[in-house]
Amino acid sequence: MGGMTIRLLVVDDDPLVRAGLALMLGGADDLTIVGEGADGSEVPALIERHAPDVVLMDIRMPRVDGLTATEELRRLPGAPQVLVLTTFHADEQVLKALRAGAAGFVLKDTPPAEIVDAVRRVAAGDPVLSPAVTRQLMSHVAGGGAAGAGGTAGRATDARGRTAAARLGSLAEREREVAIAVGRGQSNAEIAASLYLSVPTVKTHVSRILAKLGLNNRVQIALLAHDAGLLDEDDRP
Repeated sequence: MGGMTIRLLVVDDDPLVRAGLALMLGGADDLTIVGEGADGSEVPALIERHAPDVVLMDIRMPRVDGLTATEELRRLPGAPQVLVLTTFHADEQVLKALRAGAAGFVLKDTPPAEIVDAVRRVAAGDPVLSPAVTRQLMSHVAGGGAAGAGGTAGRATDARGRTAAARLGSLAEREREVAIAVGRGQSNAEIAASLYLSVPTVKTHVSRILAKLGLNNRVQIALLAHDAGLLDEDDRP
């Protein structure tokens, strides 16, 4: 953020959780909590009033959940980044929030220093999600869905894969290579080294991929590459 203070909005229906987050995050010199909300229904007004850089969003709330709130706010021009708060790492709602544009997620029992680091990374435009965690999350969710719905989950996965492959097919060859590298968790510098490009050129490719595919962040590029079957299961972050 170039030395600027990160403006943070905290949305959670549990007042004790909000108080705890305010206490642990308030000690960071480069973070300031500009507002708090108890439900996703409050998010649009809070964003308009406080103009946060990052929203720390609970995934489960009684009236409007974090998934719906994320989908709505990511449609806004100049929308803040969203970091999802959750109790369960293998939660289907978390995966849906990532597909909707959240830049990552953290567990509520994550150590304070790691939550602060996650907020900083999201504010800087970096996803808070490794390829290994992405694959684990998707495999847990797919396994649970298949068990509960017979072949329905499989058909949905096949359809998603075909759609993802078609969307990625609209990319130029070099853009496709960059998209796969993003899916493998490589940084811009690592992509530049592996594809013999400059870092600014990689950044340009990533921006073009996001624009062409109508995506919000690198996490969505990674999910699309995974859905299209372009990532090897043996890849390591």
